[in-house]
Amino acid sequence: MSNEKIFNESKKFMPGGVNSPVRAYRGMGINPPIIKSGKGAVIVDEDGNEYIDFVLAWGPLILGHCNDTVVEAIKETSEKALAFGAPTNLELKMSKFICENMPSVEMVRMVNSGTEATMSAIKLARGYTKRDKIVKFAGCYHGHFDGFLVEAGSGVLTEGIPGSLGVPEDSVKNTLIGIYNDEKQVASLFKKYGDEIAAVIIEPVAGNMGVVKAENEFMQVLRTLCNRYGALLIFDEVMSGFRVSFKGAQNLFNVSPDLVTYAKIIGGGLPSGAYGGKREIMENLSPKGGVYQAGTMSGNPIVMAAGLSTLNQLYDHPEYYNHIESVGRKLEEGLYKISEKYNLPIWINRVGGMMTLFFSDERVDSYDKVKKCNVDRFNRYFVHMLKSGIHLPPSQFETFFLSTEHNITHVYKFIKAFEEFAKKEMD
Repeated sequence: MSNEKIFNESKKFMPGGVNSPVRAYRGMGINPPIIKSGKGAVIVDEDGNEYIDFVLAWGPLILGHCNDTVVEAIKETSEKALAFGAPTNLELKMSKFICENMPSVEMVRMVNSGTEATMSAIKLARGYTKRDKIVKFAGCYHGHFDGFLVEAGSGVLTEGIPGSLGVPEDSVKNTLIGIYNDEKQVASLFKKYGDEIAAVIIEPVAGNMGVVKAENEFMQVLRTLCNRYGALLIFDEVMSGFRVSFKGAQNLFNVSPDLVTYAKIIGGGLPSGAYGGKREIMENLSPKGGVYQAGTMSGNPIVMAAGLSTLNQLYDHPEYYNHIESVGRKLEEGLYKISEKYNLPIWINRVGGMMTLFFSDERVDSYDKVKKCNVDRFNRYFVHMLKSGIHLPPSQFETFFLSTEHNITHVYKFIKAFEEFAKKEMD
């Protein structure tokens, strides 16, 4: 079946024809390609069109599509184990790897998604502190847990809704909204509610309002406030973990979180998640403590095998991060040159293998500035790039990703397509 036929048929059986809203290309005026296969940095749709992929399953595929070693680990494991719902040596190996390599993690609990990791971390923080309120930041997305769906970044921004239907007021009454990189505003929240705040959760490198990195001073203030008022500091590294550096975003700041959440890369392309932190806090989880959280597929052996294969390759090859940084820098520099040549205002934020091109004539360092970007221009750019064989996230408010499989040829093709767009757009 063709892309068009499959998508039209899908709309009869799935809301909007998709299983996650942004995949529907709403507002782009085109149907999404239906992806059939992928290898390295290239994917192919059902019509046989090839694309250089900068979505990478929304971040997990740092080694590219169908990495041979990861695929072999999946095959080997699946011949003797699909699921047990029981302890396995593979989940021990994964937990040990994370605890031995992440400086702030002494114990870890595996789950099945980023949403599950963040909502579980919040529950643990509330159980540990015996408090109810949390602070999240406008523009940060931590999954579709009710308490997070306020000012939640890319998903709700792309869909043009303020939050989500189906979320009772009681579910968000204990969610306080902080302003990213605004020290005074967050300090005022603590001054008013400090004794009620269980935790602050933040993407230290935000990826769901496009890439926006927290300021070092801001992160120091968060740590100080949490210490002063007895709240926990949670780093949501679902996206940045093992991507912006091997040790994640926490390696970029002189700040140690109390809890960290992971997903994406740690599953090697399969559904996975984890949250971990200080032993004193983690031991409040059942069966050791009184905070209950469970999952039938948590620590699934096939997922653990895929994740371990990915993490071990990253550990064994630190030069992979140098390659990604080099490719990203060349792409960023090339895009700015085109921008200057055609007087097309853009701003690029990039941290390692996470990158967003904003159509803005000013520095983009806050959620308010993200919302001022030229979305109509982005939509035209997106359609042009897709037709040119460049697969990007269909939203100005998302991040695109680089892998070990992207090379200078892919960069040149991206820049060439962007120049064609810039010339057409500014004529």
